[in-house]
Amino acid sequence: MTALGVAMVVAAGFAVLMERQFALNGNIERIPEAFPEEAGRPVKTVGEAQNWLLIGSDKRPGEAGNQRADTIMIVHVPADRARLTLIGIPRDSYVRIPGHGNNKINAAYSFGGPKLLIRTVEDLTRVRIDHFAALDFQGFVTMTKAIGGVDVYVAREVYDPANKVTWPQGTVHLEGEKALLFVRQRYNLPGGDFDRIRRQQAFIGAMGRKIISRDLLTDPLKLNDFLEALTRAVSVDSGVTLGTLRDLALELRDVRPDDVDSATLPNLGSVTVRGASVVRLDKKAGERFYAAIRDDKLTDYFDRSGGLNDLTILP
Repeated sequence: MTALGVAMVVAAGFAVLMERQFALNGNIERIPEAFPEEAGRPVKTVGEAQNWLLIGSDKRPGEAGNQRADTIMIVHVPADRARLTLIGIPRDSYVRIPGHGNNKINAAYSFGGPKLLIRTVEDLTRVRIDHFAALDFQGFVTMTKAIGGVDVYVAREVYDPANKVTWPQGTVHLEGEKALLFVRQRYNLPGGDFDRIRRQQAFIGAMGRKIISRDLLTDPLKLNDFLEALTRAVSVDSGVTLGTLRDLALELRDVRPDDVDSATLPNLGSVTVRGASVVRLDKKAGERFYAAIRDDKLTDYFDRSGGLNDLTILP
């Protein structure tokens, strides 16, 4: 296809999206009063840096029933918008949940929804959360179908006893329910929840590569299907508008999957507390890590201390 042809297709796609922006905005569910009371909250991260708290759950915020967060992640957006950092928070991290004593951090979402989870994360890290987003897993399935799935490399054959699925060694194509099973597997992984975090971060990277590919960006119908699925799958705090997302996307337009770093909160591994397996966080190492987030100096931190997850080999 000639450069002029590509330009015309992209322009056509942009025109379609601009025409549908109000419909897409209407798809996004807003969460009223997602944040805790201002008193006692950490100060904002320096400069124009942002911290988003992203969770994945079977239920949308406010729905009845157990709402434990299956996936918890801080997405750090630096002021220079040159990179992104995905920071996995093990869902079994043993922390103090205000008003509920010590428990696994994912219980905070069950006890008090986004407001209590944000307060718990902020109390733990002293990192201010600027925005909150929750991804509905059924919507996640639709999103992966809209982009035609992604490919990841599995280092060795792994069996999932909970879902009776065997992942063969080699390149695995993930789409729909299959993708959801892969990113949610926990049992029989050598590193348990830590390996699941790596799987989730690797999947996000693969999805990012697919989204910015010419195949998607130059196909207005495919792009529209993906954005339709995304906006129906996500719930955000009431301060997030389509303009917020559009502006952020423009600011991050030069970021590529190789510019996305992945890490996990510093920890001392799994221990047993009152008969339950929990993750003990490393308080001393964590303080240095959290300070790097607050000061928007994560690149310097990783250069000096290491701690990036290797996503090239997945269990």
